[in-house]
Amino acid sequence: MEEETKYFDPSDKPFMVNFRVENIEALVEELKQEGVSVCDEIETYEYGKFVHILDPENNKIELWEPVDSIFTKMYDGETTK
Repeated sequence: MEEETKYFDPSDKPFMVNFRVENIEALVEELKQEGVSVCDEIETYEYGKFVHILDPENNKIELWEPVDSIFTKMYDGETTK
């Protein structure tokens, strides 16, 4: 990331934690019920779904539900070039 990136906003930290999860929709609903700050809507891509939350210390966390078969093909393709 560039030094002046806004990607980690609204956190004021220069990093983000990423967790692989299962059933992201149900997890986000449960987190909302527990009062967790959800920063955006779930975004879906060919290789998985993503959403961002904030922990109590204002650290941005990315939750990722991968489509392993697609991600593996993408990764293997990149590493063999």
